[in-house]
Amino acid sequence: MSVSNTAELSATIAHAAELLRGKRIALLTGAGISTDSGIPAYRGEGARTGSDPMTIQTYLGDERARRRYWIGGHLGWRAFARAEPNPGHTALAEMETAGVVSGVITQNVDGLHLRAGSSRVIEVHGTMRRVLCLHCGQVFDRRDIAVQIEELNPWIAVPENVALAPDGDVLPETTDGFVVPVCTVCEGMLKPDVVFFGEYVPQDRFRAAESLLRSSSALIVAGSSLVVNSGVRLVERARRRSIPLIIVNREPTRADPWAHVTIAAGTSDVLPALQELLR
Repeated sequence: MSVSNTAELSATIAHAAELLRGKRIALLTGAGISTDSGIPAYRGEGARTGSDPMTIQTYLGDERARRRYWIGGHLGWRAFARAEPNPGHTALAEMETAGVVSGVITQNVDGLHLRAGSSRVIEVHGTMRRVLCLHCGQVFDRRDIAVQIEELNPWIAVPENVALAPDGDVLPETTDGFVVPVCTVCEGMLKPDVVFFGEYVPQDRFRAAESLLRSSSALIVAGSSLVVNSGVRLVERARRRSIPLIIVNREPTRADPWAHVTIAAGTSDVLPALQELLR
């Protein structure tokens, strides 16, 4: 980045801070906030190539694809769980403690906002920490399912260095011989507690996100391209209320024409800078 661009970025961040000063700020975050923690996005800079997100139709209807998903998810699980919050996550947690941030609505399933110390976090797309039985509704800790997988498949070797996707998946070389875990209560089909492509966000989560937005007087979109409709719907609600809308994302987003300020830079740089200016 040139000196002139650095100066322009600083001025843009300062302008955003002026619009946000004295406001209760809600955050809508996407995969871009976690790329500096080693979890790539599906789109844009840092996206992992060769990886398409699993659709719910494929998961339910294709046994081979479901097997591939589970072995890939298991191989990536430990590396995914080792990911640490980065300065963007930390800045939001500290701003919440200071009363500047009202809460975080995240499209991510990595749990890094909670690990950073944010307390009001709405995980609209769910979390990789839990696994659900689609038959009886039993909820399992993902760590317990990992134990079951290793008992069913003792031949599995988990590599130390794997290429993760945003949902903790990796690309397995083979699925031959892999036994998919089942519910220990009813032997029903299991699914991570995440919203797959083609699924709707549960209404209770979306209503909670709307409630947080209504109680806030500004919105920052951080690290989301807003390709998913649920995110756009939330931004539209902020737009109708004419509250300040700041977008921080390296790539263009669907809501850029509505934003008061767009900042084409990384969240790990911009959010700590905003935190400093809003002290």
